[in-house]
Amino acid sequence: MKKKKKPIIYTKQSLIKKLKEIVSMGWVPNARRGNQGGIGNTLEDLLGIEENNLPMPNAAEWELKAQRLNSTSLTTLFHMEPSPRAVRFVPQILLLKYGWPHEEAGKIYPKNEMSFRQTIHAQSRSDRGFKVVIDRKQKKILISFDAKSVDQRHKNWLRSVKKRAGLVELNPQPYWGFDDLRHKAGTKLLNTFYVQAEVKTERKKEYYHYTKVMMLQKFSFEGFLKALEKNKILVDFDARTGHNHGTKFRMRQDCLPMLYAKKTIIL
Repeated sequence: MKKKKKPIIYTKQSLIKKLKEIVSMGWVPNARRGNQGGIGNTLEDLLGIEENNLPMPNAAEWELKAQRLNSTSLTTLFHMEPSPRAVRFVPQILLLKYGWPHEEAGKIYPKNEMSFRQTIHAQSRSDRGFKVVIDRKQKKILISFDAKSVDQRHKNWLRSVKKRAGLVELNPQPYWGFDDLRHKAGTKLLNTFYVQAEVKTERKKEYYHYTKVMMLQKFSFEGFLKALEKNKILVDFDARTGHNHGTKFRMRQDCLPMLYAKKTIIL
């Protein structure tokens, strides 16, 4: 009988040592063919750990995040539906009163399939007039609508909004209270070993060079609010008549350190 491998348990110091060894390896092939999560999966394989399971004595407080350098893609931080909770706001208000025909309506979905897909931020309004508003007095993150800001391309849609809801501010406005957000983000954004990699493709095979390692500790809600104000965190709505894919808070690449009070550069 083969002896079972002894499970790996890392201390902070031994994990840092192993990550430094991985950085010194240079370019390594993607361990998962065709997998978008290849950077994280390959790093887990190199560390000899199971997916999303960092084997440390206080593992409940730590996680491992790996991202590609110089990417424009957004990373989902967490899902959270807006208040007021008495109303299922996205499907019952935004989709019904502000939605538009789904591009696949009558094809893979029924003819009357509607869509409400918007990725919005706090620095300017979207082409359909939506914006994130941070109200520090009321301690709320709100979603605002301004009909005057709607792009001319959407004039027919705006006419339909006028009939369904009127061309006024959302009433009530969907929002997230600071306390609820602080709790949600604080339970999702644990202390993190943050690893970034360069990426190249040779003969249709991806390779990674892990080059940057940071240790991020103590979630900062003030840092979270500042990231929202600076357009580093966006709110993403993705609903259609048949399914609400959930409202997400998503972050631009390279901005994760903004969310932590203590940042330690390892490499």
